[in-house]
Amino acid sequence: MSIRSKVWLAAVGGLSAAFVLAALVLPRSFELAAISDIIQCLLLASGAVAFVPRALRSKGRMRLFWSLIALGISFDLTYQLLWTYNEVILRADVPDLFAGDVILFLHIVPLMAALALRPHVPRDEYSARVGRLDFALLLVWWFYLYVLIVMPWQYVVPDVPAYNRNLNAVYLVEKFAFLAGLVASWMASKGHWRKLYAGLFGMSSCYAFGSTVANWAIARKLYYSGSLYDIPLIAAMAWLSWIGLRTKAENPAPDAREVSTLYGVWVARCSMIAVFSLPLFAAWALSDSLIPARVRLFRLALTLVAAFFMGLMVFLRQHLLDGQLIHLLNHSQESFDNLKRLQAQILQSEKLASIGQLVGGAAHELNNPITAMLGYSDMLLSTPLTPEQQPLAARIGQYVRRTKSLVAGLISFARQSPAPKGPVDLNTLARTAVKLTQPQWEALDIDVRTQFDSALPKVLGDSNQLLQVCLQLIANCLHELSERGGRVLTVGTERQAGASVLQLATEPIPSTLPVGHQQSSQLDSEDGHGLSACQGILREHNGLVSRQRREDGAVLLRVELPVTDSAPAKTKESTVPVLWQSRRYV
Repeated sequence: MSIRSKVWLAAVGGLSAAFVLAALVLPRSFELAAISDIIQCLLLASGAVAFVPRALRSKGRMRLFWSLIALGISFDLTYQLLWTYNEVILRADVPDLFAGDVILFLHIVPLMAALALRPHVPRDEYSARVGRLDFALLLVWWFYLYVLIVMPWQYVVPDVPAYNRNLNAVYLVEKFAFLAGLVASWMASKGHWRKLYAGLFGMSSCYAFGSTVANWAIARKLYYSGSLYDIPLIAAMAWLSWIGLRTKAENPAPDAREVSTLYGVWVARCSMIAVFSLPLFAAWALSDSLIPARVRLFRLALTLVAAFFMGLMVFLRQHLLDGQLIHLLNHSQESFDNLKRLQAQILQSEKLASIGQLVGGAAHELNNPITAMLGYSDMLLSTPLTPEQQPLAARIGQYVRRTKSLVAGLISFARQSPAPKGPVDLNTLARTAVKLTQPQWEALDIDVRTQFDSALPKVLGDSNQLLQVCLQLIANCLHELSERGGRVLTVGTERQAGASVLQLATEPIPSTLPVGHQQSSQLDSEDGHGLSACQGILREHNGLVSRQRREDGAVLLRVELPVTDSAPAKTKESTVPVLWQSRRYV
C-alpha cells in the first residue's frame, strides 16, 4: 500500500476517533451536531473519492461497476449534506416529512445496479441488452414501490407516523435485498473479488444495523446527531474508504464459477414477477378502505402509469429477445448445414481411403508382370533386329516403362504419407532423368539437348519423388515426339522470381492436318498422358506445372518449385493448388 493510502486511512481513522470522543465527552448541543454532521460528510466524501481512481483506471463494464459504487456513496453524501444544511446552516431540526428521504432510499439503487453487472465473471452468456432491460424493470419497480407506499403520506395526505412507518419498512426491505445480492455475489466469486464482496457485506450490515437502531431511537425520541447511536454509521462510512483503497479486485477472475445463464434466467423471472405484481398492488389500493380516498386514487393512477411504462419496456425486451432467437435459429441452421457438409466430406474421405487401399493392392500385383515385361523388352533390344523391328522393340520398352511409372504413381497415391524433404539440386535430377531415359530416346532416334543454369538455387523436396516427376515428363515428351514424328527435345532449367524452373520443349512438329483438327486431337490426347501422379507430387512441394502448345504443334512443359530460402516444409495437408492447364501461345 502506498504512503498516500496510509496517510489517507490514518486521517479516516482520526476522524472516526474524533467522533467517538465527541460522542462520549460532549453533551447534546449544536457543537456536537455540527461535529457529527461534518465528520459524516467528510467520511462519505472520502469513501466516494476512494473508488474514483479505480473507475478512471478501468474500462468498459469494470469502469461502470466502480462508477456505480461511487455514485451510490455520492447519493448518501448528498443526503448527509442536506441534513447538515438543516442542522448546521439553518440550525433547525430536520423536518419529519423530509424531501431528501427519497435520496436516502435511492442511494442503494446504484449499488444494486453495480452488483447486477457481475464484474467478477469473465463473460456473461446471457444477452447484455436483454439483461439490462430486465434489471431496469426491477429498478423502476423499486422506485414505484417507494412512491406507492411512502409518498402518499408525504404529499397527498401528510401523516408523519404513517410516513415514518412506511419509509422504514420499505427502506428495510431494500437493505435486506441488497445484502442478499452481496451474499449471492460473494458465493459465486473467488480470490480478491470474494474479499471485496465480503468487505461490502460487512460494511452494509454495519450500516443497516446502525440505521435501524437510529430509526428505533428516533421513534422513541432518544436520537440526536452525534449520539452513540451514530457510531455504527461512522464505522460503516470509514469502512468504505478502507475497501476502496485496499481492494485488489481489478479484472474478472478467469477461474470464476460461470453461472451467468442461470443468473440471467432468474433476473428475467424477477422482472416478470415485478410486472405481474402491478395489478395486485392496484387491487390492494382499491380494496383498502382504511386509507383516505385521495391516497387510493393516487396509488391507482400511479399503478396505471407504471404499468404503461413497464409494458413498453417489456415490449422492447421481447423485441430484442425475438431478434436474438432469430439469430440463434439462423446460427443453428448454419451449424447444421456445416455438419452435413462435414459428414459428406468424411464419407468421401472414407471412400477415397478404400479406393487407395484397393489401388495400392492392385498396383503391387501389377509390378511383377511389368518388371518381367521390362526385362524381356530390354533383352529383345539386345538381340539382332532389322531396321524395321528396332524402333518397334524400343517402343515396347518405352510403353512398359510408362506403365511402370504409372503404377509407381498409384502406389504413391495409395500410401498417402508425406516423405521427408531436404535441399535438392534440380539440375542434378534433370541430368539423372535424361541419363536414365537415354535408351528410350536413342532407340527412337530423338535428339535430347540440355540447357542448365549453373547458378540455379536448390529446392526443398523429396529427391525420389521429384526424379519421378522428371522421368514422367520426359516420357510424355518422348511419347509425343514419337507419335507426331518430332526429333528434338530440349531440357533446361532457369531461375525466376524466387523459384527454380524446369522446362521441357519439343521442336515444332510438322503435320499435314488442318490446324484446328490438329489442335483438337492434341488436346484430346493430353488427358491420357498419366500426369496425375506428377500433379500430386508437385502439390506436396508447393509446385506449379503448366503446359503450353503452339499453333505449329510445339509443346512446352514448365515446372516451378520454390527455392529453399522461401519454401517451408509441407505435409500432405498442403492446400496449394497445382495448375495444370493447356493454352496456346504464338
